[in-house]
Amino acid sequence: MKQNSLIVNLSILLSQPTGISNYAYNIFPYLKVLEPTLLTAQKYQNFNCYLIPDNLTPAYGTKGHFNRLIWTQLQLPKIYQELKSPLLFSPLPEAPLYSNCRFVVMSHDLIPLRFPKRFSPLTPYHRYYVPQVLQQAQHVVCNSQATADDIIDFYQIPANKITPIPLAHDRTHFLHLNLPTRNYFLYIGRQDPYKNLQCLISAFALLSQEYELWLAGPTDKRYTPILQMQVAELGISHRVKFLNYVDYQELPTIINQAIALVFPSLWEGFGFPVLEAMACGTPAITSNLSSLPEVAGDAAILVNPYNTEEITAAMKMIASDAQLRSQLREQGLARANLFSWEKTGKATAEVLSHYL
Repeated sequence: MKQNSLIVNLSILLSQPTGISNYAYNIFPYLKVLEPTLLTAQKYQNFNCYLIPDNLTPAYGTKGHFNRLIWTQLQLPKIYQELKSPLLFSPLPEAPLYSNCRFVVMSHDLIPLRFPKRFSPLTPYHRYYVPQVLQQAQHVVCNSQATADDIIDFYQIPANKITPIPLAHDRTHFLHLNLPTRNYFLYIGRQDPYKNLQCLISAFALLSQEYELWLAGPTDKRYTPILQMQVAELGISHRVKFLNYVDYQELPTIINQAIALVFPSLWEGFGFPVLEAMACGTPAITSNLSSLPEVAGDAAILVNPYNTEEITAAMKMIASDAQLRSQLREQGLARANLFSWEKTGKATAEVLSHYL
């Protein structure tokens, strides 16, 4: 087993990555230049791997998170000492507290503090555990300047200890397919209140009868019935489709055929749907808040997500103006080309190299 090398904590990695696991999966190949040892439940060819338990992931629900936190605090320092490592990199804000481990972590967003939910374990996790991790870290990387600002404001972490590194998309998957545009606007994501779907539905209801709204993302027994009731009360049940979870393979097709993606979220750490829509050449309407302007640049229509009329006006404008759709398509494709996992990985490797 290789000693005296960077160790990369891949305990979060799922066989079918989503969310933070997706980030970890895309980032670690570009750290190879640092000759790391991967802490992982499965072996990866051409990497030094140290095998760890496979029950630490979100696939095991709350128990998986709890197992991982206990393992991080009790077992990870022992592995660090055993491998005589100079540095640990964790692709999420978790690391051994009050130990001899030097570490750099990735912080994705502080949404559980901006929009706290009663009885959610994520609230105390972000309120008490995460700030301790960030304070004890050698350095913190994050996914946007908006997240960096939140880390400074909520946790009083100095700005010079934080490096925002934008994320990316799968360029081989999200492509412009030259498919005919159909008559629907598309939203992709969860249905949590901060995603602002009630405002989106109210805005859509003001459009003419010829258009549909497709909501792609897992239904949620806490929130979906409220949205369905709103749709029924507005008399637009025949025009709003709740698609539930859409398979990853099908996403490029439904994005390509949409009139536009409408993503009026009240806050995002990064905003993958906007980047993926631009990569498909589909016009995007998104919020002028948080990280979303950082992702969209001038290649999308930015709206005040609290202003229903503004969202409606943006949808009407895109639906009625073919020249605008064409312009946004070209600008979106060019903008999406600025983001790549290679850039993200190389920038992360550069930060880590300063602490090795």
